Amino acid sequence: MALTKGRKSNPEGRMALKEHLREARNRMFKAALAVALGTVGGFFLYMPVFNALTKPVMDVGNEDGRLATINFEGVVTPFDQMVQVSVFIGLLLSCPVWLYQLWAFITPGLKTKERRIALGFMAASVPLFLGGVVLAWLLLPSAIEVLTGFTPEGSANVITATVYLAFVLRLMLAFGIAFLIPVVLVGLNMTGILPGKVIIKYWRITLFLICVFAAMAAPGGDALTMFYMAAPLLVLFGVAVGICLLNDKRRARRNAAREATVEETADTATPLENL
Repeated sequence: MALTKGRKSNPEGRMALKEHLREARNRMFKAALAVALGTVGGFFLYMPVFNALTKPVMDVGNEDGRLATINFEGVVTPFDQMVQVSVFIGLLLSCPVWLYQLWAFITPGLKTKERRIALGFMAASVPLFLGGVVLAWLLLPSAIEVLTGFTPEGSANVITATVYLAFVLRLMLAFGIAFLIPVVLVGLNMTGILPGKVIIKYWRITLFLICVFAAMAAPGGDALTMFYMAAPLLVLFGVAVGICLLNDKRRARRNAAREATVEETADTATPLENL
């Protein structure tokens, strides 16, 4: 929602629907270009990243003394997996750009003070997203150990590369996106779409949804992994709710002051010489 006019001539950031669509297209193009450039860099980082992602499986084989390896079932499978992992690396490398494009599309419609806060949360989006990915990476070895622990004695874990890498990449993206949910709540609150009281009203449902999301996104059925995902989400959710409530109070005071000014002006009698 970039402004076609200056902020002074268009303080509320109003735009026609056609301009909104054009701006959305431009933002998406810039985000896609950043991801594409990051993907190019991902090709150069593929081998060390692939070795790091598959290390938990290799460690299972080395520690337990049984066969555990990653299998490429087709001729073109290694190349396909290289492309997928490179795109994932490109998403990570370009996350400051596409997160900025997302928030730049939202923030022009906000007031000046709200824009400062929203831009601050845009800056927080990058470490939160990367923090979620890092947390998933830290949980990966224990998750692999738990899941492969169900393998019967004397059997081997010959894991298909397509299945394994898809599992790992979805896990990391799920954690990263989950850590952005509180930022989205604050962004919706800043635009006036989602008041803090509404979030508080449905806190039980929100708590349930967070736990369900943690159960679905976390690998395995162990409660510890689910807790590692749900606990930071609950903390971030609490911080987001607190900020939303503070912003609602600030908005209410500003509206009350504006109404008082309008009433005071309306009650003032017009001077005789101006009639």
